[in-house]
Amino acid sequence: MQGKHQAIIVAGGSGSRMGGNVAKQFMELDNKPILVHTIEKFLSLSFEVEIILVLPADYKEYWRDYCFNNRLTFRHTLVSGGITRFHSVKNAVKYLRKDTITAVHDGVRPFVTKEFLEEMYKDGEERGAVIPVTSPIDSMRIKLKRGLTQITDRDLYYMVQTPQVFRSDILIKAYDQAYSPQFTDDASVVEAMGEKIEIAPGLPMNIKLTRPEDMMLGRAILSVS
Repeated sequence: MQGKHQAIIVAGGSGSRMGGNVAKQFMELDNKPILVHTIEKFLSLSFEVEIILVLPADYKEYWRDYCFNNRLTFRHTLVSGGITRFHSVKNAVKYLRKDTITAVHDGVRPFVTKEFLEEMYKDGEERGAVIPVTSPIDSMRIKLKRGLTQITDRDLYYMVQTPQVFRSDILIKAYDQAYSPQFTDDASVVEAMGEKIEIAPGLPMNIKLTRPEDMMLGRAILSVS
């Protein structure tokens, strides 16, 4: 019997790299690709999650070989990424059922915890469209013309993380829209069709590994976890 929880794990559309020859989602932390760390968090949950994995088209064979060589066996649907994150998720949404709770998560956020994920699924089921946020701790300034800046009130802003969790019928309907450059995440797509976005407390360690210095921080987190 199919479960009621699905996850779209977005691991790149064009195979972006972190200054090297390997796509960032396949760079290794503790002798294991970042992406595998992320997937294992979803596989550790107390309920079954059906995973839809979005990869750059030219990395799909690389992934199949990795799974075979490392005896990584779990059922998942493999989907080709698109030219933007919107198009990548849109490709994956085709595999959603209309009666599930779906988390959309960055493949390069490997430090989510089991407890955090389960709480986000619970919130998504209760509220329909929920995103995790944290408050900025640094002072913030707004860019003006001619290279000038102006101080702003950081209490007016949130930093948005993933997983962003939705009832799948909401997500399916949202991604039926035409693309807009204003779609920076799944919440912005859902909000554009008039759906209310709820917020939940984010996880400070739920960082996104996109720069070389992030890898240093990631290794430090692993060393104390």
